[in-house]
Amino acid sequence: MEAQEDQLLKDCAPHVKFAKLDELLNLGRAYSLWPLTFGLACCAIEMMATGAARFDLARFGAEVFRPSPRQADLMIIAGTINKKMAAAVKTLYDQMTEPKWVIAMGNCAISGGPFVFPGQYAVVEGADQLFPVDVYVPGCPPRPEALIEGILKLEEKLTGKRRWPVVKPE
Repeated sequence: MEAQEDQLLKDCAPHVKFAKLDELLNLGRAYSLWPLTFGLACCAIEMMATGAARFDLARFGAEVFRPSPRQADLMIIAGTINKKMAAAVKTLYDQMTEPKWVIAMGNCAISGGPFVFPGQYAVVEGADQLFPVDVYVPGCPPRPEALIEGILKLEEKLTGKRRWPVVKPE
């Protein structure tokens, strides 16, 4: 009986991987991100397009845009953060469940964009002024493919490896 069990373990070894609990949890978290339904400016249109049929964010497990910050674990800052809105954005971030991640989408979310000039007083010069940002997606506005790449970068940050497409070093 014991010999059969040993043979079964040897047969299954190439197909079954025993991982540490943290690795397993991070894999589940990375492949089922729940973004917050939240947009501040024109980048939000591109974020909505990413979830539509043409770009199909569902392929990456992030299609469930949640209406409440208490149900979300990913905030995509899509657009300009005005100083009047900063407190509301920070409140939404604080209400999100742990662990939580942030993607800054677009030049306005990254650095204030074209609205930064000497003497300006209304625009927050980057989401990282309010809370930690995990992935930056540049562009004005960035294309839906760029947001998908940002989500793949976040998955790579969580799991330590790239799932798809595999980028081979030259």
